[in-house]
Amino acid sequence: MAKKEISGYVKLQINGGQANPAPPVGPALGQRGINIMEFCKAFNEKTKSFMGKPVPVIITVYKDKKFDFVIKSPPASHFIKEAVKLKSGSSEPGRNIVASINKKQLEEIAKKKDV
Repeated sequence: MAKKEISGYVKLQINGGQANPAPPVGPALGQRGINIMEFCKAFNEKTKSFMGKPVPVIITVYKDKKFDFVIKSPPASHFIKEAVKLKSGSSEPGRNIVASINKKQLEEIAKKKDV
């Protein structure tokens, strides 16, 4: 079997189960010649378990306009904000402390990230 030639990579962060052709997905994939709807359907199917959480994805684009993608786990910052029930971080980092997290919560986050 011949090895496929890689045209490039596209890195995006999309909410799980919510990919659609609107920006940033559409323009990023459109300029590479990828079938956007095919990607959105495949991505949404694979990320149903991460519904609404930001999911980093690395898309490998081949010369023949086909693609593969690898889904990573949501960022640790998302899990931290979720654990302490925050909408956003501090407006003045290092000066204003908006929440604290205990060791048990950190261990749970580490286990989630390790999967």
